[in-house]
Amino acid sequence: MSAQMNLAMSVSGDEVERPEQQALWLRMAGRDWLAPIILLLLCLCLYLPGLMTVPPLDRDEPRFAQASKQMMETGNYVSIHYQELARNKKPIGIYWTQVGVAKLLGYGERAPIWVYRLPSVIGAIAAVLLTYWAGRAFFREQEAFLGALLVGLALILNVEAHLAKTDAVLLACVMLSQGALARVWTAQQSKALWTYAMLFWFGLALGTLIKGPIILMVCGLTILSLSVWERRVSWLGGLAPISGFLLFLALVTPWLVAIYIETSGAFFRDALGADLWGKVGTGRESHGAPPLTHLLISFVIFWPIPSFLLVIFKGIRQELNQVCYRFLLCWLIPSWVIFELVSTKLPHYTLPMMPALALLTAGVLTTDGAKQVGIYWRYASAFLFLLVPLGIFIAVVVGPLLLDLWPSPPGVVLCGLAVIAALSATRKLIAGELIGALPTVGASALLMFVGFWAFSGPALSTIWISSRLAEAVEQLPGCERKDVATAGFYEPSFVFLQGTQTKLLGAEAAARFLADGSQRSGVSKGTCRIVLVEGRQLDRFDAEALRLGMRTSEVSTVSGLNINGGKALLIHIFSAGGATQ
Repeated sequence: MSAQMNLAMSVSGDEVERPEQQALWLRMAGRDWLAPIILLLLCLCLYLPGLMTVPPLDRDEPRFAQASKQMMETGNYVSIHYQELARNKKPIGIYWTQVGVAKLLGYGERAPIWVYRLPSVIGAIAAVLLTYWAGRAFFREQEAFLGALLVGLALILNVEAHLAKTDAVLLACVMLSQGALARVWTAQQSKALWTYAMLFWFGLALGTLIKGPIILMVCGLTILSLSVWERRVSWLGGLAPISGFLLFLALVTPWLVAIYIETSGAFFRDALGADLWGKVGTGRESHGAPPLTHLLISFVIFWPIPSFLLVIFKGIRQELNQVCYRFLLCWLIPSWVIFELVSTKLPHYTLPMMPALALLTAGVLTTDGAKQVGIYWRYASAFLFLLVPLGIFIAVVVGPLLLDLWPSPPGVVLCGLAVIAALSATRKLIAGELIGALPTVGASALLMFVGFWAFSGPALSTIWISSRLAEAVEQLPGCERKDVATAGFYEPSFVFLQGTQTKLLGAEAAARFLADGSQRSGVSKGTCRIVLVEGRQLDRFDAEALRLGMRTSEVSTVSGLNINGGKALLIHIFSAGGATQ
């Protein structure tokens, strides 16, 4: 079966709208030369706001950024450390990417957090563009554009694009491999398709270096499911399995050997044993949840895709005889089932399957099957869509008030306009005008995300404790250098902002650290010792200071709400010497 025949099966038939029946905006935007440009500009508008103004968000983001910073400080680009601790969790790929961007822009180890976020922005944009490319293996320009548009607007990808983590970059790698795999699948040839085969294995290698075996599972289960469904494996010859696997090994093996030698095998014991298999068997880091949790939260985090999926779900069942939907279901379902069975569940785990869901939705949106849904399903779809813009609007108004802050006026206005645009979209959804609703869906998403990331989020000063602590330490006068220790407040964001040499101590050790500064024991001239003590550690700190006969000087306090646990904190800042408070 040729690629042309498969493509014809996917896009022909009486149920597909002819070009003259489609919305004017879609006919104009959904062209191969214009669609990527529109998607790129939209992604820049969605992902760049707030990149420089939102402080490091605990806890994973500053851990990744700090480990990358330490690579540049030490010159060790093989092993991964967070301060003195070996960070044997994820492979090297994301750290090399962040280091490369920091050096390319000339910041080096002094790079602010937004520099470490740039790989995520680039990864998210690449994932959207590659979704369009993958969709073109099966669909016309319009359907591929709709699928990529839904991915670009998705709530979870917007969040990941703003964080210096692995998941947006991993998604780009998955899309590169799956897009190439889709073309090999549609060709159904036993001869090697070298271009697509090399792209597949290259994406697989990069994804493995970014987040280990996740991409191997997603792509591997897709291949296995397709082969079982179709009861043939001859098409796998198109992947050039021997040459491709050698390319994969050539890209992945050097670092694997280097890290094995560097850590005497500890990296693999920790990453595969303690981290990966630990998450499979038990709910690690308080993130355990029962099966179907991912399905339930996907109605929110994949917004706005579920709103459209709800009204075209019946149409998907009618299209199962087409090869494109088989491929997308084999991509979506097996890996999703695995993640539902894994004990530890985090929202971003199912991100590699989201483009399959978006393309499934886009493929049916332009068919008559999308118009045959009952009125109750359309109302449910409209409610589901309105939920996120309305929820974020309430959050940007009520959230600051609960923190004794005044809401950001621009943020409130933009998020309010997002709700108005969402209401306009819901009217079209209820009327069954699914394609016609998408421009206002995009407008709602753009207003909402810009309002939150650029204005409302940064204005929540109460929760940005680390940045205010680092600023308070910086403003202390009379110190050429500052040696800083903290007792009771150990968030990675503070370590990243204050510096690698920040000491994380208990209350008694912090008092002794400050006492050494008072006595100038081992402290160079012009150096101040500064200790931050969280309120619940203060009694123990004072008791040890009294035992040492030290007069402490409280120079400032910083209060706020720790978003990890939701506890109110009062942090006391002491410097060496001065009168007892």
